[in-house]
Parts: sequence; C-alpha cells; structure tokens
Amino acid sequence: SQTGTQYAIKKLPGTVTLAFAPQGNSLDRWMRDARQSGHELLMQVPFEPYDYPNVNPGRNTLTVEASVAENLKRLRWALSRTTNYTTVMNYMGALFCADEDAMAPVMAELGRRGLGYLDDGSSARSVASGLAVKDGVPFAVGDATIDGVQDRGAILKKLDELEATARAKGFAVGTGSAFDVTVDAVASWVNEAKKRGIEIVLVIDHAYRVGAARPDIH
Repeated sequence: SQTGTQYAIKKLPGTVTLAFAPQGNSLDRWMRDARQSGHELLMQVPFEPYDYPNVNPGRNTLTVEASVAENLKRLRWALSRTTNYTTVMNYMGALFCADEDAMAPVMAELGRRGLGYLDDGSSARSVASGLAVKDGVPFAVGDATIDGVQDRGAILKKLDELEATARAKGFAVGTGSAFDVTVDAVASWVNEAKKRGIEIVLVIDHAYRVGAARPDIH
C-alpha cells in the first residue's frame, strides 16, 4: 500500500534496505523518496511458487514451464519498472528457484547487467548460490524471515537471533515485509543494537565482500 510504503521509508533508518515489487504503483516516486532517505533499493522479481497459480506472486511471474525467451521478457519487464536499484531479490519462487534450467538464464542476465542477487533464504532447494558464482553475480542469502509471526515480541526475538548469528559468523541477513508492526519493531531494535556494537549495513556491502570485519546486520 502507498501509506505502508511511505511509512517504511520515513520510519526506518537509511541503512535498512528496501525491496520494491514491480507491480506497485508510483514506483519512480517511491524510489526517489527512498533514495533521498538513504535507503539501498532492491527490485523483487516474482518467481513461481509451489501450487501456482492458486498461490500467485502477481503479473509477469516467471515460471518453469515458460520458454527462456518468455521468462527473460518477464524479467526485463520487472527490471524496467524503476531505476537506482543495485540488486534483485526473489518474490516467492520456491519451485522456480529450485529448477536450474529455469534459473540459469535469469542469473546469466543479472551477471550481464552487473546486478547482485539476494535469495530470501526461504527455500533450502534454491540453486541460486551456485549459479551466482558461475555468472559472477554478487550474492547474499537471508538467514531468517523476521515476521513470520506478526507480533512485536516475536519479531524482536527473531532480530535478537539474527544478532547472535552475526556475532557467530560475522554477518547476518534478515528479511521481512512492510507491516507496520515489522517497521516499528525494526526501527526500535536498530537503535538499541547499535549501542551493543552491531553495525547495520547495506545488503550489497555483504554481497560484494567475503566475510566481515565486525558483526553486521542487514
């Protein structure tokens, strides 16, 4: 929603990365507002989930049954919807992201365009990591979805778990939706986490480097 988008842009610190769906309205306007507020931008691309089309990510979903040419056409439509993003992120897509024949042309196209790829980490069968290495695509994967339960206490607990992950391996990536409860919890948690020595950094910073000098949360 437009009100939800505006609230997320204004409420969240600029170091929190924002992902936009290509089907949204007024994307150029929101892109400008987000960039002016310091946010890194991602473009979400709708990939086929299991039980499609009963579960439908929206218009121009890339599917395993479509031809390579048709999927690239749909991908390019999504990529053309706005500018100033550095990275592409899957929207749904557990079936598509597990199919190497379907996913390979997508990753190759991202490599040609110099774009990074963030896998939200929801599918253990995703082949994105290996393909990203092959095509030289900067890659990151989500460690946790923070708002599977839309409750402030549950979200804060997930964020604390991300902090523990970051301290253990040097970095952590969390993903969530722009629900008001998520936005409010993240905004509050970020301020407190900084006091504990956690640095909030852009997703692409992690995707382009190996390891991390200090614990980071994306």
